[in-house]
Amino acid sequence: MAEIIQKDGTWTFDGDAVRIVPGRDKDVGPLRQALGELSVPLRAIAGVSYEPGRRSGRLRLRLRDGADPLTQGTGGRLPDAADPYKLSVEAARSAVAEYFVDEVRHALLLDQVDPGPADAYLLCGPPVPVTAEAGDSTVSFDGDTITLDWNWTAEDAKHSAGPSRFRVADVRAVDWVPAKGLSNGWLRFTLTGAQAAPAPKYDPYAAELFGFGKKELLTALVAAAVTVRLPHPAGHRPADHGPAGPHLTGPRPSGPHLTGPHPAGARGAVPASASSSDHDVLLRRLRELGELHRDGVLTPEEFLTAKAAILGHF
Repeated sequence: MAEIIQKDGTWTFDGDAVRIVPGRDKDVGPLRQALGELSVPLRAIAGVSYEPGRRSGRLRLRLRDGADPLTQGTGGRLPDAADPYKLSVEAARSAVAEYFVDEVRHALLLDQVDPGPADAYLLCGPPVPVTAEAGDSTVSFDGDTITLDWNWTAEDAKHSAGPSRFRVADVRAVDWVPAKGLSNGWLRFTLTGAQAAPAPKYDPYAAELFGFGKKELLTALVAAAVTVRLPHPAGHRPADHGPAGPHLTGPRPSGPHLTGPHPAGARGAVPASASSSDHDVLLRRLRELGELHRDGVLTPEEFLTAKAAILGHF
C-alpha cells in the first residue's frame, strides 16, 4: 500500500483503487469539501504523475476520458485548487510522491488497464438533491427536475419568464465554464430539439457564473449530477440509480465498474494462470528495480531493459 498525507489531502493506494480524502486546511475549497472522500478504481485511471517544484510539487491523477461524470460535466475545466485529482505536495515529501506514482504505474501495467476512453462511467455522480448558488440564480437538481431560480442580478428576459424548470429527460447536453478574469462563466443546459441558444446571460436554460466566490464552483456538482444521468459519450444509456441517485462517497457494491477484485476474464484482470504469490514476487521485483533506478544504480536504459526482462519472464 502507498500513502501520502498532506495539508491539501491524503491519497492512499491499495492496489485496487486510489482513495482521495480532502484535507482540512483552510485553503481546501468548498467544492472538494463537498465532494468528500472519493474512491477511484484502478481501471478508471489513465495515468499518474508527479510534477516537482521549488517549494511544492503536484501529484496528478489523470482519468480515462468518459470515466468520471465530474470531469465530463465540467469539460476538465476545474481550477487546479478545486480539482480533486490534483494534490499539492511539500518539496520534502517528493520522494513519497514519486513512490506513490511508481506503485500506481506498476499496478496499471500489471492489470493492463486500457488508458483509452471508457465505455461507461466508472465513478458515480454526486448525491441528489443538490443545490448551488450561481451568479444570477440558484441552481438545484432533485434527480428529475432542474430548477434555475433567478436573483436580482439576472437579466429582465429571465425574470419576466419566472423560474426555469425542466426535466433531466429533456436535456441533451451540459456545458460548464468557470469565470476567468473579467469574463463570466456559465452552466448551460441544452434541451433536445433546441435551436441556437442566446448568450448565457439571456438564456433561460443557463446560469451565469460571476466568479466572486469559491462557492460558485459548487455548480460543478449540479453539472456532474445531471451528466451521469445522460447517455454516456460512448452511446450507452445511464444505469438506473434509483430515486436517491448515485453517490461519489460511501460504500460501493462490488461489480465490474467499481472497486474490488476483477471478475475472471474481465479486461485488465491478472491472467488466471498467474498465482497470487507470482503477483507478489513481480511487484516486489519491480519495486526493487525502481529503487535501484531512483538511487542511480541503474541508468534509464538499464532500468527499462531490466523491467522488460522481468515482465517477459512472468
